[in-house]
Amino acid sequence: MGGLLRRSLLLLLTSLPLLASAAPTAQQVVQQTVDQLLGDLRANKAAYKADPKTFYAALDRTLGPVVDADGISRSIMTVKYSRGASPEQMQRFQDNFKLSLMQFYGNALLEYDNQEIRVLPAKIEDAERASVGMEFKDHKGTIYPVSYTMVNLNGQWKLRNLIINGINIGKLFRDQFAETMQKNGNNLDKAIDGWADIVAKAKSTAKQQGSGT
Repeated sequence: MGGLLRRSLLLLLTSLPLLASAAPTAQQVVQQTVDQLLGDLRANKAAYKADPKTFYAALDRTLGPVVDADGISRSIMTVKYSRGASPEQMQRFQDNFKLSLMQFYGNALLEYDNQEIRVLPAKIEDAERASVGMEFKDHKGTIYPVSYTMVNLNGQWKLRNLIINGINIGKLFRDQFAETMQKNGNNLDKAIDGWADIVAKAKSTAKQQGSGT
């Protein structure tokens, strides 16, 4: 009896590292990331509002590792433009895109004032794709839905797209990028270098859509 108990205990102890190292689910990735972002924001909000650039940098350290920057960049460019892009152009666009995403998402987070946020169970589409909903309730009780499109890359769930209050951010960026390419005679470098202007226009469009105008 004692030998069986010892063997059972040994089996349990050796299995613990495997259990602890299990990759987090799509919902857990979103929940952990949101909790970390809001915890940091609560502790440093005054400093971040005074110097938003420090907030964008902090945001990138937390959010950056869970963003599929390559997949999002290619989705925004679409095959029509990405297939003709050099590795240097793709990297430059990814860098510009990540910075714009931190600014776009960060500016929204800076308005957070301890409102209620609830992460919902993931909707698994298949083994490689899932969506995780989140509800943001303001002080008036109005609920604003957020949906994170997650993809499984090498066993890790990463963010591929974001839908805020019905506004598909990936589609919005994609449409703005295509419009900019057309205006610049399909000059990819101009579109990449002018990405900040594209994001500014996307913000304006998102505000109009969000206000119903």
